[in-house]
Amino acid sequence: MSRIERTPTRRQVLAGGATASVALLGAAEPAAAQSGRDFGGWFDGVSNFDGVTDRTGRDEVTVEVGVQNGDGPYGFGPAAVRVSPGTTVTWEWNGNGGSHNVVHTDGAFESELVADAGHTFSHTFEAEGTYEYYCRPHRALGMKGAVVVGSGDGSGGSVAEPNYEGWFDDVANYDGTVDERGSDGVSVTVGAQNGDGPYGFGPAAVRVSPGTTVAWEWNGNGGSHNVVGTDGTFESELVADAGHTFSHTFEVPGVYTYYCQPHRALGMKGAIVVGDIGGGGSDGGDSAAASGGGVLPMPGDFRGWFALFAGGITTVAAVAVLGGEAYSGYRDISAAKEAAAGGTATEAPAEEHAREVDDDYDPVGTAALVAGYFVLIGLLWVFMYFVEFLTGPSIGG
Repeated sequence: MSRIERTPTRRQVLAGGATASVALLGAAEPAAAQSGRDFGGWFDGVSNFDGVTDRTGRDEVTVEVGVQNGDGPYGFGPAAVRVSPGTTVTWEWNGNGGSHNVVHTDGAFESELVADAGHTFSHTFEAEGTYEYYCRPHRALGMKGAVVVGSGDGSGGSVAEPNYEGWFDDVANYDGTVDERGSDGVSVTVGAQNGDGPYGFGPAAVRVSPGTTVAWEWNGNGGSHNVVGTDGTFESELVADAGHTFSHTFEVPGVYTYYCQPHRALGMKGAIVVGDIGGGGSDGGDSAAASGGGVLPMPGDFRGWFALFAGGITTVAAVAVLGGEAYSGYRDISAAKEAAAGGTATEAPAEEHAREVDDDYDPVGTAALVAGYFVLIGLLWVFMYFVEFLTGPSIGG
């Protein structure tokens, strides 16, 4: 591990007194004075920058070197990350894109130029501020990043990651909550890569300020998608066209989870965190959103109610058919017992049994039973068809 430390140690800062501490930190880490939600244009031309990923509350944070950025592996992932003071950030090379290094814009830290996969470089950030850095050979290709320490951009301070209560357990592209507080409008991509296919929202989780308008924009990948809030407060139409948008303004603080109805089973889920909600989940917004709804899940549209109705009819039909068959068998057994009790020892049991079977045979009842089985099979097919539509992609993709 290579490490270059040019910042004063904590012991030196404390020995110098409060005034000397400010002077030393200001001289050694001038980037700490930078602020602003747009980073002063630092990320202009950086394709993989989609906001600040919140990693506050952790002792160590890892940033990947050589991630996809535009047309090649010339990016840091995540491009911008927020950490708490005292956090150690470790950059780890993945071996893609040739030789890279990590260079702070004002010289507070710099790694060696390396191409080997698995190589790491670390730096501990003590003072609050915004620290911008780049890869020297590929800076012109947009290989740039930033570490925001504490409330370095003036957006209201760091907040712990919300407790999503397992909502993102099957979401491969979830990588923490991207902090977009202070922005009037935030964009989320519909059809982002998620696991093995374009069935995700990008970023999966976003933190915004109350009153922010979130706009979902379709990229045309993965077929038809929609945006459905788990609590029913918002729902878009089902669309496949690239460039289509759907917007919703979030006024009340809370955690709002949502999903794409056709691809929910593939992990196409997201969340909007409004305000400084952290740790325990929502505080006054969507109390059931983090868990995906109430105690009993209820359908939210016509197809859902139709599937519920079909399932109910199927259950009733099954109970009726099986119950009727059981009652018919019970009646036959009772009749046989009565006949046996009223007969004599001289009667031939075999002949009597054969006669009882002939007398009790009901062709109409048998035909009705067969028809009932066919109805049951048809209802089961309809039910399974709608279950497949509601919980996964259609047969056409």
